[in-house]
Amino acid sequence: MTTTIERPSAAESSAPAATPRWELIGLVALLFGTGVAYIWGLGASGWANSFYSAAIQAGSVSWKAFFFGSSDAANSITVDKPPMSLWLMSLSVRIFGLNTWAMLVPQALLGVASVALLRATVKRRFGGAAGLLAGLVLAVTPVAALMFRFNNPDALLVLLMIASVWALLRGVETGKTKWLLITGMFVGFGFLTKQLQVMLVVPPLALTYLIAGPPKFLTRLLQLFGALGAMIVSAGWWILIVEFWPASSRPWVGGSQNNSILELTLGYNGFGRLSGDETGSVTPGRGGMGGDMAGGMAGGMPGGIWGETGIFRMFDASQGGQIAWLIPAALILLVVGLVLRGRAPRTDGQRASLIVWGSWLLVTGLTFSFMAGIFHAYYTVALAPAVAALIGIGSVALWRRRDTYWVRVAMAVAVASTVAMAWVLLRRSESFVPWLKWAILVVGILAAVALLVPALTRGRLAAASILAVMFAGLAGPTAYAVDTVNTPHTGAIVSAGPNTGMRGFGGMGDGPGGRGGMQLPPGVQLPAGMQLPAGFPGQAGAPGQAPGDGGSEMGGMARGMGGGMGGLLEGSKPTTAITEMLEQDADSYTWVAAAIGANTAAGYQLATEDPVMPVGGFNGTDPSPTLAQFQQYVADGQIHYFIGGGGVPGMASGTSAEISAWVTENFTATTVDNVTFYDLTQ
Repeated sequence: MTTTIERPSAAESSAPAATPRWELIGLVALLFGTGVAYIWGLGASGWANSFYSAAIQAGSVSWKAFFFGSSDAANSITVDKPPMSLWLMSLSVRIFGLNTWAMLVPQALLGVASVALLRATVKRRFGGAAGLLAGLVLAVTPVAALMFRFNNPDALLVLLMIASVWALLRGVETGKTKWLLITGMFVGFGFLTKQLQVMLVVPPLALTYLIAGPPKFLTRLLQLFGALGAMIVSAGWWILIVEFWPASSRPWVGGSQNNSILELTLGYNGFGRLSGDETGSVTPGRGGMGGDMAGGMAGGMPGGIWGETGIFRMFDASQGGQIAWLIPAALILLVVGLVLRGRAPRTDGQRASLIVWGSWLLVTGLTFSFMAGIFHAYYTVALAPAVAALIGIGSVALWRRRDTYWVRVAMAVAVASTVAMAWVLLRRSESFVPWLKWAILVVGILAAVALLVPALTRGRLAAASILAVMFAGLAGPTAYAVDTVNTPHTGAIVSAGPNTGMRGFGGMGDGPGGRGGMQLPPGVQLPAGMQLPAGFPGQAGAPGQAPGDGGSEMGGMARGMGGGMGGLLEGSKPTTAITEMLEQDADSYTWVAAAIGANTAAGYQLATEDPVMPVGGFNGTDPSPTLAQFQQYVADGQIHYFIGGGGVPGMASGTSAEISAWVTENFTATTVDNVTFYDLTQ
């Protein structure tokens, strides 16, 4: 009896092999092109998200602020996330000085690293073509082009999530415990970046190793517990320090109501995001913003202020253009890929790859679709690596089996679904490259037909078919990504691509003049007796907005009352006269000013590079400082000015409202360039 042993292909072998010249050229072009695209014109975005920019500035001058992620160098309160994503940017600013490039270039480099690592992870099991395609898809995903050019935590989070899959698949390959420990370490670092969001990748990681890990089941289980321990250690050291550090000598934990990082983790940044019950948020998902103004607005919106939940949420007008282009094709390729590996051994590395990327897409996508709490379109960047990997893996795997009729049919269906998705998404922005949807439709139909004809998938004609498929699949997201790269983005809530009329809180429309300007959705009315204050777009005397103003989703609400004051979601923009006034005798005070809301405070801090106290944290709803503490700071001469207004009218509450009332009753107001100041030393 003779036994034939099938030799593994180069793509399946763990042994290193010489990289073909075409692949090296493709890799250089991919990484260089990604770097140029992500760095191009970064300076136009100014301070990007001023909320994080202020913390980056604070961390660049104070190691204590660096460690805790404080909003100001005097350490009054932290941002509402752990600080790991801020550390790299703060170090860059410490070295190169405070400017947009010093903050955002590290984010762009994280994007290049993410593309490179995803390509390497996919290549290891499926070959160079699959790896390059996966990297290309990630690079041109619109929401990725947005977040790798912005200073939110998501850029580092995506890289760490990809790294966790890379390490896990090495563990599947070797069965060595060290790779499981490294996997847990990357997840722990992800927790220090954006807390519980990284946990969405944990079930896919655990499921994949339980199914495909080489050791016996009990050993696999023990290894996963080891990974859990590594995750706890890599994240827990910082949490323990914050929890046990005397509260009187550290900043308040922003986003919490009880000055606890555990409360922030499990509440505002945790299960509250799923249920919509987010204590301290001005915009709970089910109940409105908090306060009469927001409650009335949310009451007229399906599913709450963050938009309607459901299985098709990732495809709606707010999220679709960010990520949905290739999701149908990715799901089709996932199913077909698993069928093709159906008889492979339990430890098959290719099937393990499909399981981990596919379950990542399903778990994260379904969570985002049904979560009732705070949700922004840019969160969908967490889906981008899984979609890109499945497209790269599935496209190449099916192409290699194109001699099988039903596989050709599956490829044609995947192309057709992509063309249909592109048609739907591009019709939502009719004025954006109006011919593109027709070109994709025609080329896509030809590509789908070509895949069904064997003669058109061989020889020289095969190259034409491949190019047609790539155009049909990537032309739409690439066009959106190019638009994103060429558009400045500022504010707390941003989105990729052109105007679809559904930006902002759960889909508030764009205002006059392009992106910006608050417009209430159809059927949504303010409560009786409530009106937007003068200065908001759409109100009498409202200032005009320049086309494409900053790419912020919220426009007027973000910008607040005008005169450089800022607002809930947009940083203040102080004039030269205001900046010079705040800088006078700045060294004599702990804080040159205090303002309600972190974004209002941020612009003044970034302009002066001196601490400005953000009363109430991001939303102005955190109980920090208390009225008594604020009064003591004033009595001790630690705060020079209080800046009137801040946040959004009608939303101030708790200690912020008490402090504002006390200041207005006891100090004299002075107006400088349309902004009200109170000198707390007189």
